[in-house]
Amino acid sequence: MSHRVLVIAAHPDDELLGLGGTVRRHVLAGDTVHSVVLCEGVTMRYAGQDVPQKAHGKKAAAILGVSSLEMLDFPDQHLDTLSLVDVITPIEERVRRYEPQIVYTHFGGDLNRDHQLVFEAVLVACRPVASTLEALYCFETPSSTEWNAPMQFSPNYFVDISETLDDKLKAFACYESEVRAYPHPRSLESLRHRAHYWGNLVGMDAAEAFVCHRQLWR
Repeated sequence: MSHRVLVIAAHPDDELLGLGGTVRRHVLAGDTVHSVVLCEGVTMRYAGQDVPQKAHGKKAAAILGVSSLEMLDFPDQHLDTLSLVDVITPIEERVRRYEPQIVYTHFGGDLNRDHQLVFEAVLVACRPVASTLEALYCFETPSSTEWNAPMQFSPNYFVDISETLDDKLKAFACYESEVRAYPHPRSLESLRHRAHYWGNLVGMDAAEAFVCHRQLWR
């Protein structure tokens, strides 16, 4: 049985850093995956530079087989200057449009304020009145989730990505401006180590880890 999956992320590359291998597994299983990225990911760090985040995102989405990728162009690192309703509204529109059964979004304890606000907005947009929703999972974002205190990412749901890890890394490499040198958490080597770490915790070669916020069996 195929599923409709919606990924809701704050910035370009967030839609695959913590779950690219899982997204690829969904696609290979016949599921339909739509990704929504709220911020443009340029103004804060790359103002005045030609950094084609949308083009990078489209290349990455094509590798993973994502059905659609929307980048909504909210200003990077400025979501806290908006009313939360302004963030909730476009997310609610996508929930109504795609009627997802599974939603993935940021862990609410991330260091990054945009991530926190997207999490809060998704909780509102995906409250239990959404009749199709069966599961809401929160992913980690390397170089944000693990750097916050005292909030701790304590995953309780793991996905085997032993066969899709290479696809994830190939997709992330499309974001040329975001790949860092080892041992930065967003280096390709570190992402591979992280996948093996999560996998080894639960008897797999490689895995991605999530916090299950809500799961329903209708």
